[in-house]
Amino acid sequence: MNTSHITTHILDTGTGKPASGVKAVLKAQTASGWQEVAAGRTDSDGRIRNLGPEAAGPGVYRIRFETGPYFAAAGVETFFPSVDVTFEVKDPAQHYHVPLLISPFAYSTYRGS
Repeated sequence: MNTSHITTHILDTGTGKPASGVKAVLKAQTASGWQEVAAGRTDSDGRIRNLGPEAAGPGVYRIRFETGPYFAAAGVETFFPSVDVTFEVKDPAQHYHVPLLISPFAYSTYRGS
């Protein structure tokens, strides 16, 4: 599969390294609730290049990052067992990159390129 319309990557700011093996689930908001679109795990560079369709229509989407198991595997206590990032796709011609910066007790995100 080519790079999908929606991609992500995770950087563990506590270690300064990519967070590999983190499960992420992409869902789209519909009239009947949230519907799963795709799921994947970050690679050794902390990236998921094929999260979702090759084209995503306009709408509201959410990525749930399963951060708890990642920190547990490293023997690190965390306050956030998961992180949900909700965003809106307005222009289906654009690529949407949703990065996540994590540490055991904080996280941040931004619109990537």
